[in-house]
Amino acid sequence: MTKPIPQAVARTLDAVEDTLVVDDEIETPAPSRGGAFGRFVLGASLVMIAFNLRPVFSSASALLPEIRSDLALSPLGASLLTTLPVVCLGAFSPLAPRLAQRFGSERTLLGVLFLLALGTALRGLSSVALLFFGTALAGACIAVGNVLLPGLVKRDFANRTALMTGFYTMALCAGAAGAAGLTLPIEKALGGSTAGALASWALPALLVGLLWLPQVFAVKGQVKRNRLSVHGLWRDRMAWSVTLFTGLQSALAYCVFGWLVPILRERGLDGITAGGIVSMSVMVQAAACLVVPHIAVRGRDQRLVNVSLCAFAAVALLGLLFAPLSTVWIWAVLQGIGQGGLIAAAMTVIVLRSRDPHVAAHLSGMAQCVGYLLAATGPLIVGLIRGWTGSFAWCAVLFVALGLGAAVNGWRAGSALYVEAETREAVD
Repeated sequence: MTKPIPQAVARTLDAVEDTLVVDDEIETPAPSRGGAFGRFVLGASLVMIAFNLRPVFSSASALLPEIRSDLALSPLGASLLTTLPVVCLGAFSPLAPRLAQRFGSERTLLGVLFLLALGTALRGLSSVALLFFGTALAGACIAVGNVLLPGLVKRDFANRTALMTGFYTMALCAGAAGAAGLTLPIEKALGGSTAGALASWALPALLVGLLWLPQVFAVKGQVKRNRLSVHGLWRDRMAWSVTLFTGLQSALAYCVFGWLVPILRERGLDGITAGGIVSMSVMVQAAACLVVPHIAVRGRDQRLVNVSLCAFAAVALLGLLFAPLSTVWIWAVLQGIGQGGLIAAAMTVIVLRSRDPHVAAHLSGMAQCVGYLLAATGPLIVGLIRGWTGSFAWCAVLFVALGLGAAVNGWRAGSALYVEAETREAVD
């Protein structure tokens, strides 16, 4: 029998940061690194790493019309370009713990940053093959970073996890917002060089990699095996509701990252204004990410919160498609509230539906792997609709379908029940 979940606000918020660990291998806490200044540098480095995990998505979106024109990219090619990094998020997430176990989290993140810089730079070589290869390489690096970063925050800032999680969440959104708003001005500053603007986002990743290099020499990570395993998760209906809720809301999010700038440009806005609108919407997402978990855990369950946020996100996208351009900033704020709230709500239900942190870790792994692969269909279908119909108007059907699917599964995932999964001692 499933049992109602106790509403322990403090325990829930403290556990959220554990949800992105997807294996049974953990590292021992790192020693103090140079006192207060060393911890400040470490914290600042983690936040700057987070900043670099989103520009790949929104920088290509901001320049998508120019990329298509310069490289003679077909509508299908444009769809695949926006979808490819999201596919990589799902495909490469399970690889992260194994890399960390073999090389240590610090060394793995160093490799992630330098390979992310390489992949981003390759997109600027005016070659379709290198554009796609660089995008895939960058997406794989982001997948690994997504998984490892929260674990490092939890490990190295055990007494400041809420504060540090807030900082890196803001940095994730700032990276996406910065790339959406600054890529076109960078292109104009470079004399109209689309390739240069795309490649320019390799520079911050390279600089942060150099800043992170001392952390590799400052600690020797030790791995300790957690002799536990989880059984029954993939057969549980609640686990699948959480996974589908996570994936469908992510599909909406990556439609925004991949296509909202082209949608607004097609409606008649200039590229810089369209990028600024998306940038502002993403920063609103960051604020919503910080507020929604505190609201979600106050009620008996999260069903109404989840459904309401789905409605905000989907209806606001319809407003961005069809409402008068004079109101587009309002719809962008509403979309940011809904989408940012959904990101936080998905993380929260992963914790609330789990009996213990170990189940939460495995449920998060399931939700990330399957959810991101599902999310990749969103931007792909948007591009195909644009290619088939010659406009973005029919994307409204997709946005409504994704919103309804997320709402149905969000209602189920918001029920005050546990997933029926068991944590057992591993057997040699």
